Amino acid sequence: MLSVHELKAQDLQRLSPSALAEVAATMLQHIAEQGKLITTQAQAIKFRDVKIERITFELARLKSWRFAAKTERMNAEQRQLFEETLAADQASLEAQLEALQGQPGTQGELAGKTPARQPKRQALPEHLRRVDHHHEPENTTCGCGQLMVRIGEDVSEKLDIVPAEFFVHRHVRGKWTCKCCQTLVQEPVAPHIIDKGMPAEGLIAHTLVSRFVDHIPYYRQEQINARSGIHTPRSTLAAWSGQGGAGLIPLFDAHRKFVLGVNVLHVDETPVNMLDPGAGKTKRAYIWAYARSGFDALPGVVYDFCVGRGAKYPVAFLQDWSGTLVCDGYVAYDTVFKLEQRIEAGCLAHARRKFDELIKDNQSPVATQAVQRIAMLYSIEREARDLSVEQRLDMRQARAKPVWEEMHVWLQLERQRVPDGSAIANAIDYSLNRWTALMANLVDGDIPVDNNHIENLMRPWAMGRKAWLFAGSELAGQRAAIVMSLVQSAKMHGHDPWAYLRDVLTRLPSHLNSQIDELLPHRWQPQV
Repeated sequence: MLSVHELKAQDLQRLSPSALAEVAATMLQHIAEQGKLITTQAQAIKFRDVKIERITFELARLKSWRFAAKTERMNAEQRQLFEETLAADQASLEAQLEALQGQPGTQGELAGKTPARQPKRQALPEHLRRVDHHHEPENTTCGCGQLMVRIGEDVSEKLDIVPAEFFVHRHVRGKWTCKCCQTLVQEPVAPHIIDKGMPAEGLIAHTLVSRFVDHIPYYRQEQINARSGIHTPRSTLAAWSGQGGAGLIPLFDAHRKFVLGVNVLHVDETPVNMLDPGAGKTKRAYIWAYARSGFDALPGVVYDFCVGRGAKYPVAFLQDWSGTLVCDGYVAYDTVFKLEQRIEAGCLAHARRKFDELIKDNQSPVATQAVQRIAMLYSIEREARDLSVEQRLDMRQARAKPVWEEMHVWLQLERQRVPDGSAIANAIDYSLNRWTALMANLVDGDIPVDNNHIENLMRPWAMGRKAWLFAGSELAGQRAAIVMSLVQSAKMHGHDPWAYLRDVLTRLPSHLNSQIDELLPHRWQPQV
């Protein structure tokens, strides 16, 4: 039977009325599908153009900052970080822009552009160990039947590192030609996160891990590398970091979707300083952390760098999420719970902390009793830790619920005996006002009694603050959040951060986007 697209006028004349109606319906369906496809493609092009416009604007703003006179008000340390951040931000934006412009529909835009002038780089030191990789065609027989002859080779070198040892990958791509028909065959260059650049993926991963796991500033990495005779200026290291961070964005987006795909979620926030180049000083920004339950068999954490602490940031991040949110008593979360299908779970550790502070100051015997009662609840939790969800809930109902109920009555009585405005009254009020949230763990075995899990995942940021003092820009903070989300989650699954990043950075350029979940920390398996 002929396809609808192959039918001619004479074919239609021979069809019965019912067959004609079937052909017409098929053609209408095809036209409708083509219309939907065109609409989808138009929306994708529009979205891409908006992103290109935004990134181009960000690049222009970075260049204006670099030459702005106001930067003279920075001290030496601020100026140093500012220059490093600009290099990383510019490399990240240019990598994103190049990826967008390489999509279908942008050939005309690229055709009129003059190729960027490539800076001449120093030759890699001869004393470094070389690892040769030979790439030869599988078939060296020409189509005419004659055997090809090897007439030469192209050699490109990429600098890599095994911790504490630099070495060089030598990619030797043999050239094969047929003397009969002058045909030339050579293996293509494999794609890399940084094409035509000096660093191999292992060195990029090492730079990122040194910065975001070991919290070593770029200027110190430069000094460390110099001890091996390798010249890597801090601006170059920052640029590698920016391009590597840009390459991880698709993986981060998939990881964020994974973390938010649960019903129980932890959330917390911590301040970080961010450099304000226009004012020549720092201002306060915040890292928001979202993690799957501490009882989850597949743990994961995702960080979100924001310039503020208002409710709009968690509301935007959790826009399509519903479930139980474990948090402290920060007022911004009240807005989050105004949306439907959101349940609040309180933090018993925060309630305990209010009483513990009074014990340290010897201000109230009531606080001591409160801490003792809370200790009983934690004792039950330690026993229930390794049980199944159902068994944990049963134990809580049988043993913890009576303790909660008795403590609630006791707190209400003690509140009537203490004066309003006193420290112990404030501590009691904190617990009573959040009592329903504090007891949420009695209805779901997956809900923990406190938010300590996410607070522990905030520690790397506290360590980083002491090392790099402040983020150089909003884009730098977002890049740090991307890298730290992936490496901290990889550590939660027992992976070495460097091995994980090196592998995913190697595979991402040629990895199918539809299979990107294979590279997520909880599913990643190193290639053999």
